[in-house]
Amino acid sequence: MNPSIRPYLLIVAFLVATAALAKQPNIIIVMTDDQGYPELSVNGNPILKTPHLDHLHSESLRLEDYHVSPMCAPTRGQLLTGLDAARNGCINVSSGRGLLRPEVPIMANFFGDAGYETGLFGKWHLGSNYPFRPEDRGFDETCWFPSSHIGSVPDFWGNDYFDDTYVNNGKWKKYKGYCTDVFFEESMSFMKQAARQGKPFLSIIMPNTPHGPLVAKDKDEAAIKKILDQPEFDDIDPEMKVRLADYLGMILNIDENMGAMMKFLADEGIKDDTIVIFQTDNGSTHGPRYYNAGMRGGKTELWEGGHRVPCFISWPNGGLLEPQDIQGLTQVQDMLPTLLDLCNIPNDAKFDGMSLASILKGKAVVPKDRMLVINYSRMPSFVNYPTPFAQTLMQRNLGEVLWKRWRLLEDRELYNLETDPLQQNNVIDKYPKVLSKMRGKLDDWWADVGPNANDVQRVIIGSEHENPSRLTGCEWLDVFIDQQRQIRVGQHKTGYWMLEVAEPGEYDFELRRWPKEIDRPLVAPSEDGQGAIPITQASFYLSNYHHLSISEKTAYGFEGETKQIGPNDTSVTFTAQLEKGPIALHTWFRGGSGHRGGGNLSTILSAYYVYVTKK
Repeated sequence: MNPSIRPYLLIVAFLVATAALAKQPNIIIVMTDDQGYPELSVNGNPILKTPHLDHLHSESLRLEDYHVSPMCAPTRGQLLTGLDAARNGCINVSSGRGLLRPEVPIMANFFGDAGYETGLFGKWHLGSNYPFRPEDRGFDETCWFPSSHIGSVPDFWGNDYFDDTYVNNGKWKKYKGYCTDVFFEESMSFMKQAARQGKPFLSIIMPNTPHGPLVAKDKDEAAIKKILDQPEFDDIDPEMKVRLADYLGMILNIDENMGAMMKFLADEGIKDDTIVIFQTDNGSTHGPRYYNAGMRGGKTELWEGGHRVPCFISWPNGGLLEPQDIQGLTQVQDMLPTLLDLCNIPNDAKFDGMSLASILKGKAVVPKDRMLVINYSRMPSFVNYPTPFAQTLMQRNLGEVLWKRWRLLEDRELYNLETDPLQQNNVIDKYPKVLSKMRGKLDDWWADVGPNANDVQRVIIGSEHENPSRLTGCEWLDVFIDQQRQIRVGQHKTGYWMLEVAEPGEYDFELRRWPKEIDRPLVAPSEDGQGAIPITQASFYLSNYHHLSISEKTAYGFEGETKQIGPNDTSVTFTAQLEKGPIALHTWFRGGSGHRGGGNLSTILSAYYVYVTKK
């Protein structure tokens, strides 16, 4: 080759690549929180009107037998990885079990590597510390809050839906306005910037609404209340009406924001070249108590109402089928491989979901014999479905198998939705061939994922990516504490963190009952006067650091070091010289009298917050 023409060939190659990239569709995924299939007027809701979502429904392909996890964090992990919860590591909503395996690539990685700008706005719920935060997982622009809801333990203290403080690209930042409005506005700002730079974007919008606590804007609450005051709703319990006014009012706001976003896409001239996906993360929290669209069950439950949700897919210039219902079993794990196919992004990943691209284009149909498995770990306080297996770890017998219109729940109840849509008649003893086939699927699935389904994922401390680290009780292993109201009342719970030390060195561990942003004494009650605790002593123990004799462990409850606490102390700090590798961090606050964990003091609770700093 003539060396003199090489620069020109490189320029041509660059221009070709740039042109190809410019033709890539944009992607928007909106996934609301605790809004079930019933909470759309197009699905027959007798109270709620959702004109903008109904319009999106009318111009979309609708997956009519679409399933997610009955709990929100596992659904989010499955959406982003294309993998079952048992395989990707996020099997629950808290308790150290809501963390995606760091080595698993997620949607932002695939699209970021393909030249997309990537943004995440709203609820994350897949880890509040490195390496689990959205900024650690490939997102270029983020505006998010941690864990399950606004007001969770890792959230900024006192957030209440209005003028809150969220995490923006790794830093806490105060915003003005109502939470859902903020997340949509931030996402549109991100999309506008990317579009005007000629770059395709992936924008994932995950409002916290209508998850509890139920806080609607005044105008939306009033609009629903006015409807509920009509005589035709006299049979709804008055207390339920109060809850519905906020719950459905929050969805009115979602609908309004969806309308504003679709108008924005049209105004920017990018609607036709943008894939818009709308879905919810699990079944309705309120549907079973007022309107459930002909299904049984809601959030956390394995009945159909717990995991069948709406899913709309629109792409005007994508060569898809005309708007219509798509029948056949589909699941949230299908989204990532489908989007990669639609955008012609090559990859060699092995997904648990299947690509629906050819189906959406009318070149194939969902296989009629397809079987799906739904499984996530349980905690007794969350389970409404009457199961004898309720516990934190995932097990084979916790699963549900879906096949055609058959549903096998926990290997002990079999329903045929064709003849029994409300799942009232357990026919497990009447169809042995069906049962055998579905049990075979469950056995094969568990043999594949079971050996690693309950692997522990560890927060990394001492890394350049996060130092100091703000640990919270949300990640105590197999113990649930994820609501600020639990902190306010001083709920007497103990737990420990599974950690990985990134680098050897000296580390400070600052134990607190209250987060730094309020800096209240350890013994003090909350701002509403609840939860004064007579703490007088703190203890600190690290596995692989403190090496105690059996007699010491028995006598002192595993504490490696102990310090006294004064009435005005807001924290107590311990220092340790650590080596690189895994550790478990235990903390205890003690006071009063008795003998649980050493001396004449009772163990009251563990530190809800620990700030870890590598010096």
